[in-house]
Amino acid sequence: MRILLVLISALLVSCALPTFTPYKVEIRQGNLITPDMRAKLKLGMTQAQVKAVLGAPLINDAYHTNRWDYVYRLETRGDLVENQRLTLYFAKDVLKRIDDATPLTASGHSTQEGR
Repeated sequence: MRILLVLISALLVSCALPTFTPYKVEIRQGNLITPDMRAKLKLGMTQAQVKAVLGAPLINDAYHTNRWDYVYRLETRGDLVENQRLTLYFAKDVLKRIDDATPLTASGHSTQEGR
């Protein structure tokens, strides 16, 4: 009878234990462009000035030297939390066009995808 009571108690206690899941690393990839950095970016800047504001581009294609891509992804626990993409086009070392695939919201923070 005691063995049965100990066995039932052990089973009930094991049901109340928390489940353990493996730790998933927060993965940040690319260049994070903050709203302050984006506000400093102006048409007519040289490539050196853009590099001073945003840093080196993540993608610098040898076939399209006039195009710089800044890409950023944040994954937390396997879920995509934030995804940014900013493409800059130059003509003769001068910034001519900005394609911001992650526009700023009214609060000044970038929109987040994947939630």
